[in-house]
Amino acid sequence: MQPPQGQGSTPACVPLLAPYACDPALTRGRRHPQSPAPTRTEYQRDRDRIVHSTAFRRLVYKTQVFLNHEGDLFRTRLTHSLEVAQLGRSIARSLRINEDLVEAVSLAHDLGHTPFGHAGQDALHECMAQQGGFEHNLQSLRVVDALEERYPDYDGLNLTFETREGILKHCSRANAERLEAQEPGGVGARFLLRQQPGLEAQLCNLADEIAYNAHDIDDGVRSGLITLAQLRDLPLFDRFRADAERDHPHLGGPQAQRRLLHEAIRRMLSAQVYDVIDATGAAIAEAAPRTVDDVRRLPPLVGFSASMREQSQALKRFLFQNLYRHPQVMETTGLAKQVVRELFEIYAARPAEMKHRFANRAAAALEGGAAGALPHARTVADFIAGMTDRFAVREHERLTGVRLLA
Repeated sequence: MQPPQGQGSTPACVPLLAPYACDPALTRGRRHPQSPAPTRTEYQRDRDRIVHSTAFRRLVYKTQVFLNHEGDLFRTRLTHSLEVAQLGRSIARSLRINEDLVEAVSLAHDLGHTPFGHAGQDALHECMAQQGGFEHNLQSLRVVDALEERYPDYDGLNLTFETREGILKHCSRANAERLEAQEPGGVGARFLLRQQPGLEAQLCNLADEIAYNAHDIDDGVRSGLITLAQLRDLPLFDRFRADAERDHPHLGGPQAQRRLLHEAIRRMLSAQVYDVIDATGAAIAEAAPRTVDDVRRLPPLVGFSASMREQSQALKRFLFQNLYRHPQVMETTGLAKQVVRELFEIYAARPAEMKHRFANRAAAALEGGAAGALPHARTVADFIAGMTDRFAVREHERLTGVRLLA
C-alpha cells in the first residue's frame, strides 16, 4: 500500500477509508444500544450530539490563556475546538482515516475543562486531592457519559466507544482501574494494557498541540505580551516570517505587522500539516497495520518528523517562558485560582448554594453516607467545572461580596 502523500497531493474527492481507519459500520457501539440513523453514520451522529450539547455552548465563555474579560478577540475553548477540528479533518482526509470521528473528538475534547483555562484546572485538582484529584480529560468523559441531560432514558450523550476513547486521551492508572471496574474492556482498558487509541484519536491529540501553539502566538502578539522581534529567535516561526517578507515586501513596514503575523502563522500551520501527513504516512507504511486493532497494538503512528518535533518543542518552551509565565498572565492566573478555591470551599460547606440539580445530588451523597470525608466533593467539582469564566466570577462575587476579576 502506498503511504499518503503530503503537499500537493490532496485528492479531488473524498477518499475511501484505509483498512486501518475506524469504520462507523464496525463501531464497538454505544453503552445504550440504539437503531442506526437513516442518513448519518454513527460518528456523524456523535458530532451532532456534541454540537447540540449544553457543555459545547459553554465553551464560548471558557478561555485558553486570556480570560473572558480581557478581550473579545482572544481564543476561547470553543474557537480552539473548531480550529482543532479544521486541522484534524485536513490531515485525516490525506491519511484516509475517518474525518467525522476526528471532528467529533476534536469538538468534544475540552468539554470538561474548567473556567479560567489551566489555572482553574490546577486549582480544582488541588481542591480534589483527597478525592482522587481532577483530570479535565476524565471530566470531558464524565460530561458526555453522565452530566449532560438531554435524553429521556439515560444520562449523557451516549456516544460511540471510539469517540469516547478519543476524548479520554490521558488517564492516570488509578482512574483507569476505576473505569475498567465500571466498564470492563471499555475506554479505560488501553491505559492498563499500554495500548494506543485509533489513528483518529492520535491525530486529534497532535492537532490540539498544533492549534494552540499557533493561536497562542497570535493571541500573545495581539495582547502585547510577546513581540514579533522575540519570535525571530524561533526557527519554526521566523523562516516563514522571512519567506512572507520576501514574497510580499510591503509586509515589512510597521503598518503591516498584523498581516505579516497572520501570513507567517498560516505558512507555519501548512508546513506542520504537510509534515504530519508525510511523517505519519511513512510510519504507517513501515508498520503496515491492516486493522484498527493492529493500530492499537503498535507504538503511536501519528506524529511529526524528528526535525519538526524539535522545532515544535522549542516553540512550546518559548510560549511557556514568555507567555504562560508572563507576570501579567501569572497575576490573573493567581486570582482565577483563588476564585475556584473559594468557590469549592463555600459549596463544600454550603452545598445548597449550588443549582438545584447539584444541590440535590450533594444532599443525596451526604444522606447516603458515601465513602470519604467529603462525600459530595465530586458533585462540587462537577458544578464548578461546568461554569463559564463569567459565571464563576459572578458566583464568587455573590457568595463573597468581592469581585476579583473585573
